[in-house]
Amino acid sequence: MKKVVILLLAILPSFLSLAANDKEIIKSSISEVTVYTNGAQVYRKANFNVKPGITELIIEGVSPNIDPKSLQVKAFGNVVLIDSKYQVYYPEPEKPKLEGLPLKIRKDINVLQDSINNVLFDLKEIQDEIDVLNTSKTILSNNGAIRGQGKVNDSIQLLKQAMEYYQLKMNEINKKLQVLNKRLKAKNSTVQEMNTRMSDLQNYQSSNTPKIPTGPIHRIIVTLQSKEVVAGKLNISYLASGASWIPSYDIRSEITSGKVNLAYKASIQQNTGELWDDVQLTLSTNDPYQNKIKPDLHPWYVDYYNFGAINGRMNSYSISPSPSVAYEKKMTADSGIVLEESETAANFTTVINRVLSAEYKIDLPYSIESDGESHLVLVRNLDLTANYRYYTVPKIDPGVFLVAEVLKLEDLQLVPATANIFFDGTYIGETYIDPTAMNDTLKLSLGKDPNIIAKRILLKKEYKEKVIGNDIERTYAYEISVKNLKANTIELVIEDQIPVTSNGEIVIEAINTDKANYDKTTGKLVWTLNLKTKAADKMTYSFKIKYPKDRNVILQ
Repeated sequence: MKKVVILLLAILPSFLSLAANDKEIIKSSISEVTVYTNGAQVYRKANFNVKPGITELIIEGVSPNIDPKSLQVKAFGNVVLIDSKYQVYYPEPEKPKLEGLPLKIRKDINVLQDSINNVLFDLKEIQDEIDVLNTSKTILSNNGAIRGQGKVNDSIQLLKQAMEYYQLKMNEINKKLQVLNKRLKAKNSTVQEMNTRMSDLQNYQSSNTPKIPTGPIHRIIVTLQSKEVVAGKLNISYLASGASWIPSYDIRSEITSGKVNLAYKASIQQNTGELWDDVQLTLSTNDPYQNKIKPDLHPWYVDYYNFGAINGRMNSYSISPSPSVAYEKKMTADSGIVLEESETAANFTTVINRVLSAEYKIDLPYSIESDGESHLVLVRNLDLTANYRYYTVPKIDPGVFLVAEVLKLEDLQLVPATANIFFDGTYIGETYIDPTAMNDTLKLSLGKDPNIIAKRILLKKEYKEKVIGNDIERTYAYEISVKNLKANTIELVIEDQIPVTSNGEIVIEAINTDKANYDKTTGKLVWTLNLKTKAADKMTYSFKIKYPKDRNVILQ
């Protein structure tokens, strides 16, 4: 039996050390952030040293917007990762202590508090005496003899004695009250001065006492188990709301070089409650909060509709479109006069193609405050090949527009965003780039060229109208004239149209298209000319329209 007791005593310390649950607050830093169109994935790193047993490592200062389900922790070292969780901790408020203040301040506070207490007792004693004297005055004034009641009215001697007694006592009481009131006023003044001095000392105390946090502390708790003293590392990641980015573009073109420069920028906003200090940024087009569940179709029932009936109805099941994706923008400062072109942040961006999204990894570190302000980051800077053509649609606008056609957009991994257009260093305006709604070519309108003239007129002499049975047939003809006043040959694209209809009673027939590329489905006419300098050209087209004579048709 003694051997068993000795054995238990021997293993008890080791058992208690293993069962101990030590808590330790460790420091961590944000090393990388992936910013989504809605939210951000934050990556933290931390070092730890643990003793044998179970240890809770506490990491404070994390975002209050954490999605607890997204928390991931990896531990490196000879330890076992038991648990990890997100916690909101509310520290208990503590009263400020005098320890740590200068000795004289502490003595002054204690002595002054004792003095205030003594004076308060004196005030209570004086007030009690005043109350007794006031009560005596009331009793004396209400006495029947003083008020002329009873036998005193029948005797002059008794009345005289009553008046003398009243005067004597009232004078005596009033003198005592006057003395007491002076003492009361002096004591109150002393207490006021003491309270002012105490307030000064307490202000000094509060300003020199370390502040104790009273609000909620957002933290991550990682529980490790070790059989020995171990030094290791933690990698922590979590999703936090309150961050986003919006893309934008700057498009600069020069007709002399035939190139278009595309600056891909991102405006990053974050209000996660964390400071992203000198972190590696990655921009992702993914939205982690977007619905990822495939919708299911249910039977689509069709039945007769009876007005007012309850059971007879047509039911349809529709699938709502996915939520639209939000984006953002950003930028870097222009440099001054340089001898050699410097590198930009775009030189440090790597495009990563994911199955369902695109990521832009920016190798330059950035620091972004949690202030909700826009912070501009240059993502990519590309020189693209462009073809320059002149376009005119004289039916709508007689102006001739210079258009830059940028090719092979599908290789650029662009996202829908606004774009600022600059031509030969001049700001032209703003457009919207939507790669999902365009083909492989991006057309950028760079404005009107006053040195090219276009004109469209209705040829009234060619207009005809006649009645054929129950129908009316009208014939229209138009002439388009262009002239190049520039000093070089240009490629000019002219667009016009012949009307189309979906009404079977209306018949439209193209008579003359003058060698235009004619799309019968849309009615669009396109001429492409190489117009030499100072040269002019004309083209005409005509069509006829037939419809019932009892109907009216308006050509817009």
